[in-house]
Amino acid sequence: MTDRQDPFGAFFDMQGEAMREMFGQFAPQGPAKAGQADVGGWAKAAEQMQRMWGEFMAEKLGGETAANPLDPAQWMLMTQGWARSAPVDFAPAQKLVSESIELWQGVLGSVMGQVSGEKTAQPELPRKDRRFSDPAWQSHPAYALLHQTYLMMAEYFMRAAKDVEGVADDKKAELKFATQALVDAMSPDNFIATNPVVLKRTIESGGQNLVKGLGHLISDLKRGQLTHTDADAFTLGENLAATPGKVVHETPLYQLIQYSPSTEEVYETPLIIFPPWINRFYILDLTPKKSFIKWAVDQGITVFVASWKSADASMSEIVWDDYIRAQMDAIDQIRDRLGVPHVHTIGYCVSGTTLAATLAVLAKRGEADKVKSATFFTAQVDFEKAGELLHFIDDKQIDMISKLTPDGYLDGRYLAAAFNSLRGKDLIWNYVVNNYLLGEDYPAFDLLHWNGDVTNLPAKWHNDYLRDLYRDNKLVQSGALTADGTPIDLTLVTTPSYVQAGREDHIAPAESVWRITDHFKGDITFVLAGSGHIAGVVNPPSANKYQYWTGDSSAASLSDFVDGAEEHPGSWWPHWLEWLGSQDNVKVPAKGKRKPGSKGDTVIEDAPGRYVKTR
Repeated sequence: MTDRQDPFGAFFDMQGEAMREMFGQFAPQGPAKAGQADVGGWAKAAEQMQRMWGEFMAEKLGGETAANPLDPAQWMLMTQGWARSAPVDFAPAQKLVSESIELWQGVLGSVMGQVSGEKTAQPELPRKDRRFSDPAWQSHPAYALLHQTYLMMAEYFMRAAKDVEGVADDKKAELKFATQALVDAMSPDNFIATNPVVLKRTIESGGQNLVKGLGHLISDLKRGQLTHTDADAFTLGENLAATPGKVVHETPLYQLIQYSPSTEEVYETPLIIFPPWINRFYILDLTPKKSFIKWAVDQGITVFVASWKSADASMSEIVWDDYIRAQMDAIDQIRDRLGVPHVHTIGYCVSGTTLAATLAVLAKRGEADKVKSATFFTAQVDFEKAGELLHFIDDKQIDMISKLTPDGYLDGRYLAAAFNSLRGKDLIWNYVVNNYLLGEDYPAFDLLHWNGDVTNLPAKWHNDYLRDLYRDNKLVQSGALTADGTPIDLTLVTTPSYVQAGREDHIAPAESVWRITDHFKGDITFVLAGSGHIAGVVNPPSANKYQYWTGDSSAASLSDFVDGAEEHPGSWWPHWLEWLGSQDNVKVPAKGKRKPGSKGDTVIEDAPGRYVKTR
């Protein structure tokens, strides 16, 4: 294996000598010269890293490797469109120089004063960032100056990208996004030599943190995905997705789960939840304390959930119509199973988008009364203000994505990488530092476990979704789209609707979610929840977190709604339950097929079912 084949090989060949030199400089020098005594341990760590990397490369070159979203070449393909905007004019260099001189004087004066004993309090530095909160970043002049200069430069480049002139708004947004990604990547805490916390850990452990971190890196490269949490901490059906229930119906696209009642009486009108098919449904059934599904069951609601199948080659022809037909099929299956005239519905994110289309199709066909009410969790129908995901949507990027789907489906790891990049500082670089450089163990966190449990998408449908909705915004154009042979006109929808948006949602921005009120003609209750796309939804009352706002849902704009809104502490779930009860509060005994799998009821298998476990 040559250095050209494995550029990391030469790096690890030099680690023994490099670690001797580095730790010889930084190791504490006591009477016994402990730093020198540990040189053998550091050399051993370098040898371990060299061997681990060599074995990984031999394995990689010895067999064919599937397309890997952590492969830099693949990732560059996905991100090549971000920085195609016009060049930025960084003309105000004189101001930057003066700001730099002022910064250096202030930081060095503050820190050197502390070092010389003039003051003992933590030095006051002009810029704060939690990445540099460890005292090691502030107590040494070099590191204080380094991170403060970085933060100043980051501000400068972001300001320059924001103020660039002669560029269309969409291209300016792309440029700001690319610039933010660049400054996040170049942070000094991301590199061993410029991170005093990592250097200290490396000295204390004799380099074993880097050995452990390399093991994490190799594991992630093999699986093609950044790891955020302990993969062995959770098991579906045991401590995640554990609400009791049965799979009562299935098609090649979805399984229909009915949950067992926990109350003697239940609301007569059942509820069907359509979770997003870009993720596993159990975001709404995490640990019991966080589970929206369990909470709803405990309120006396008969709950059904559609568990979408992760795409494979057999689903290469799945399109828009199929998901809408699946939603209509689930509604009819429940009505027939329980002998009820209608159902309540919830659509989360992209499934809320298709739920809106489903309601429009039913309305056009004169079947709107099959749905008693519709609830939308962070769902968009008008994509003009669709937020940061628009950075991934132009013709070249859509065509490029189509090249990543030779088997008719898009590997969910690409989507995970794309979503992580929207919050690169928190979801990428934070883990690079903690897990690769510091060698820390992964935490056991149910939400991050779900986030990493990726789902494949049918390629044809995914491309149509990007083109027709994100790029061309056709859903709000009457008759521009059809489903199952029926033209879609959202203005026909008069179903009572509850619309929830997240104040800090960067995937489905609140302003974008609000626009459903411009198209539906029925009664709408709009609620703005604290936090974002996930935590704004998964916020059980027992947690007593965040807040929500209610107000005039017929206001002219989201801004007007906010101006007159009333803030309420805690979860919005009880507010939704009260609204649902106002639509239909009749209750019936929880018996017969209200108890799935009871005597005489044929079911397929226990919840959470096979589809959610398929990888």
